[in-house]
Amino acid sequence: MSQRTVFFISDGTGITAETFGNAILTQFEINFRHVRLPFTDSVDKAHQAVREINHAFMVDGSKPIVFTTLVNMEVLKAITDNCQGMLLDMFGTFVHPLESELRLKSSHRIGRFSDASKSRAYQSRIEAINFSLAHDDGQSNTDLEQSDIILVGVSRSGKTPTSLYLAMQYGLKASNYPLIPEDFERQQLPPALKPHKSKLFGLTIQPERLSEIRNERRPNSKYASLENCRMEVSEAEAMMRRTGIRWLSTTTKSIEEISTTILQEIRPERLDY
Repeated sequence: MSQRTVFFISDGTGITAETFGNAILTQFEINFRHVRLPFTDSVDKAHQAVREINHAFMVDGSKPIVFTTLVNMEVLKAITDNCQGMLLDMFGTFVHPLESELRLKSSHRIGRFSDASKSRAYQSRIEAINFSLAHDDGQSNTDLEQSDIILVGVSRSGKTPTSLYLAMQYGLKASNYPLIPEDFERQQLPPALKPHKSKLFGLTIQPERLSEIRNERRPNSKYASLENCRMEVSEAEAMMRRTGIRWLSTTTKSIEEISTTILQEIRPERLDY
């Protein structure tokens, strides 16, 4: 099969077009060439996009696939009328039927993050990211009660990237706290966590994978040895079972899958989109 080029065109950041488009494309076992064209917010830029699309058609010998989330109808028309690609207008597909069903006209607002300075949801997201960074790896116990979620687990089990994803994607104040050998010796949760048990969620990982990850950071150390990893994981899982903390293994799961499972279990009161 000849190479297929995929364009993601938006008058905003293009994140929606790319996320939705990639979710669809993963259903097909083809290597696509991705071209991102954000901030296509004028007719002149639309014509420039058309030239790129039509050039790809000539080079590839097959129609490019074009995902758009264009709000400006004049810009969309300039592309629709002139491009030699397979056009998938996602806003047109969904917004127009919704306008009919809701009997309302959409705001036709360009971009999820347009005018971010006036968006309370956006500011909350920034606050959540700063909070999660300040409360990463047990750095601070201050204001821990403000956490929506507190992740616990051994070092390098995926707590930090999951915390940041929850903050960036959902505006949640996600803290994370490491379980260390001293906790295992006491056979108790760190004292700072005990008042917040309802917000705790545990992450674990297969010792073999944990040893691989730790060896990338501290090769040939006791910290990264398979024997030590087995001990820490075993003790951490025993503690989570003993204290009734919900937990999952991150060994084969993506950040998105981990976060979705956490949200199903913890069900925080607020989510920002």
